[in-house]
Amino acid sequence: MINLAYAMGGGGGAAGGQSGGFGAFVPLILMFAIFYFLLIRPQQKKAKQHRELLSALKKGDRVVSSGGLHGVITGMSDDIVTMEIAPKVRVKVSRASISGVASKG
Repeated sequence: MINLAYAMGGGGGAAGGQSGGFGAFVPLILMFAIFYFLLIRPQQKKAKQHRELLSALKKGDRVVSSGGLHGVITGMSDDIVTMEIAPKVRVKVSRASISGVASKG
């Protein structure tokens, strides 16, 4: 009778081990989904908005550089933007360093 009880106990453990194959990947899949929706997707969205902002720049726009310079765009090329930061004071900055368009006020 005791041998029968041990034999039944071993069979139940083996059946539980087989279901753990896919179950081990579920937490990894959930972690990837959380990282995607909380970190990766918002960062891609922000990068896309910045690319659109840079492509829409034109002469006369009031912009702010990533270094904090405020100025008006007076000239542009593919990679360089010329900004007038004071009367008759112009600086050249990289187009990628433009962080935003300043408010009209």
